[in-house]
Amino acid sequence: MLWPFNHFRKPRLAPAGTIEAIYGMIVTQAREPIFYRDLGVPDTVNGRFDLLLLHLWLLLRRLRTVQGSPYGATALSQALFDRFCEDMDDNLREMGVGDQTVPKRMRAFGEAFYGRAQAYDQAMASDGEALAAAICKNILNGIGMDHARQLAAYAKASEADLGRTGEAALLGAAFKFPPVLPKDVAP
Repeated sequence: MLWPFNHFRKPRLAPAGTIEAIYGMIVTQAREPIFYRDLGVPDTVNGRFDLLLLHLWLLLRRLRTVQGSPYGATALSQALFDRFCEDMDDNLREMGVGDQTVPKRMRAFGEAFYGRAQAYDQAMASDGEALAAAICKNILNGIGMDHARQLAAYAKASEADLGRTGEAALLGAAFKFPPVLPKDVAP
């Protein structure tokens, strides 16, 4: 009798090119100049990191709703998070952080991601002002609630746009983040 599963076979994962393509889209969107020029995100290592986390969180949040893909949205989510960690490790080393310090910094990155993801998830379940407050605290260093509200509106619009994106498009890297529109930056 053949068993319907094999403990020795690894689950099928998204092709590496798909992971790179999706991660590249996250990074590209997080680097859009409008965030830094018009929405008050500090153009610093920390500001860029926090905006990257926001976009990664938005996509991982959407992937939680995907059902029955050939390699699994959970596996894709894990692969994207792993790629994020590799990118952070590479960036630390490029900045000259020593081998002894990298693990501590990586742990801090992981804690930052999970803390922000939890705060953003809770805020999304609440009103728009809660998300703006979380964004103000985590991305804007506690200043600029008007910009935080604009970023929260963008995040909600991005979530809605990703929600309308078909699962095959999400899993196959055939989607785009919505543009940040001029209405998002109006005072």
